[in-house]
Amino acid sequence: MLHLFRHSLLSMIGLALILLVVFIAIFAPLLIQEHPSYVEVSTDQGTTRVEERWDINFENKLLPPGPEHYFGTDDFGRDIYSMVVWGTQISLKLCLMVVLTATIIGVILGGVAGYFGGKIDEIIMRVTDVFLAIPYLILAMAVAAALGRSIENIMMALIVVWWPQYARLLRGQVLSIRENQYVEAARSVGASGWRILFRHILPNSFSPLLVQITLDLGAVLLVAAGLSFIGLGASPGTAEWGLMISMGRTHMFHAWWYVTFPGLAILITVLGFNLLGDGIRDITDPKLRR
Repeated sequence: MLHLFRHSLLSMIGLALILLVVFIAIFAPLLIQEHPSYVEVSTDQGTTRVEERWDINFENKLLPPGPEHYFGTDDFGRDIYSMVVWGTQISLKLCLMVVLTATIIGVILGGVAGYFGGKIDEIIMRVTDVFLAIPYLILAMAVAAALGRSIENIMMALIVVWWPQYARLLRGQVLSIRENQYVEAARSVGASGWRILFRHILPNSFSPLLVQITLDLGAVLLVAAGLSFIGLGASPGTAEWGLMISMGRTHMFHAWWYVTFPGLAILITVLGFNLLGDGIRDITDPKLRR
């Protein structure tokens, strides 16, 4: 598999882009010029939460890229380079948490529905159909609007949107695998249904799941940025790429750097995930490999 992967130029480019983004996210505190401060913010529900705040300096308002500010500054005088680099941590954390949680929920529900069938299958799949019947972006907007603006609420909204497709995918995989001879052999020696499901069936369903996970990491980032762009995502002052583009759209003709660098960050990250996902799909699919 690694031999085939090394011979796919686009896959190697995707992997290199993702490794670059991961490197920036890990070492972001050492790479940025300015650091955010953390303040407690009261919510409408009477609770408080800690949020990031970047220092405002109107003397540096909308400065073009230069030696002091590599990507220029925004309309509050904040360093765009520092916010873009810091936003790498936020974006990767959001993508990984959403996809990982949605995968766990979908794998459990889809696996149980596909293997045990009957009324359990009907209940799980009808609930899944209800979620799939609603356009995912509309559903994400509704959930995000109900929960309020914050990174954590974006995660919750996207998990609600994303788990049904993993449940549907795993159910189909389990239905095609559960009649194989090695599954019948496990039943014949007295293995329980749960053991067969988690020990024999789910590991053999991992290849299409891995491809879907890799592609969805980029899709989640795009949807999260879209929610922030329309005002339903990250709270004001957060170094989130979609929010930065939303705030800079009114200045894009006379301060091009405001939206360009957050947009490039989104482009590079999503492109890396998509190229990596395509490469994994080509490797795991024998027809495409030929």
